[in-house]
Amino acid sequence: MLSAFVSFAVYAVSMVGETNRAPFDLPEAEGELVGGFHTEYTSLKFALFFLAEYINMVTVSALMTTLFLGGWRAPFGVISLWHGANTGWWPMLWFFGKLFVVLFVFIWLRGTLPRLRYDQFMKLGWKVLIPVSLIWIMVEAATKVLTNKQRIYGIGGVAVAVVIASFIYDSVQQKKQLALEADEQAAGLAPFDPYAGGFPVPPMPGQHLPSRRPVRVGISPDPAPDDPSDPEVIGG
Repeated sequence: MLSAFVSFAVYAVSMVGETNRAPFDLPEAEGELVGGFHTEYTSLKFALFFLAEYINMVTVSALMTTLFLGGWRAPFGVISLWHGANTGWWPMLWFFGKLFVVLFVFIWLRGTLPRLRYDQFMKLGWKVLIPVSLIWIMVEAATKVLTNKQRIYGIGGVAVAVVIASFIYDSVQQKKQLALEADEQAAGLAPFDPYAGGFPVPPMPGQHLPSRRPVRVGISPDPAPDDPSDPEVIGG
């Protein structure tokens, strides 16, 4: 079960992107587009377009239930307490119950997460999901041919290597960011301000977040609350 967690996470993100649901509803966002089938079709034709989207959601949710959530089998805790949990009509009920839980997560994500930019979506797919999937396939293949002792040593070695690599990566990225900020300051360029529009915006390709939040000219920070023990506050 634990060995399939990475595959489960990759599939969960991929199925949301495949169905064009938020936060990956980039091809057509019905809340913003004024064109296409959102305005040209009404009534049954419009319903059929949305029905196709929800059929796709049910399909990928059924695949997740079958591959990662035990399919028609009862949850592990229920099986240990009730030996007849996988008899009669119960397998069908377990399957549809798990299916509805996955569909609920679909709808939950749509109302919770903001939309990604297209460059962030492509970066997530090409630089994160695909490399992680390929590496995990090789790891799974290696664990099938190793003994238990070799697996323990291998997992320990990989964990140590990941920790060391993370420290090296953080130090290198910090040095690069300080160097970029120094170059921008020498050139007289204003650093990227993610709060320029009033709410945080991620940087575009080629931009970088400053090491600390910039202070914008003309906007004074909120004054500190008055101290109740101050004599002026007490007397005034």
